[in-house]
Amino acid sequence: MVPITVLVDEKPKCVVRPNDLKHLQRFLRTGKPWLLAGAPEGTLSHREADEAERVIFENARGLHCIAGGEDEDFFGAPL
Repeated sequence: MVPITVLVDEKPKCVVRPNDLKHLQRFLRTGKPWLLAGAPEGTLSHREADEAERVIFENARGLHCIAGGEDEDFFGAPL
């Protein structure tokens, strides 16, 4: 999948690249406490990452790979 931006109350929280929609839904479910920290009554949504968010994602992924991480193991970055 392409990088996806997760939004809390329509504000970008992180950019992730899930394997499929099921993986994204699992992340939203299990990551909800972290995603909603500071806004426990907030609403979660997602959209395709815009160009600036993709740059952040690619920079974080590049750093992960330089440090010896595998591309397939990189999931995302906070915004």
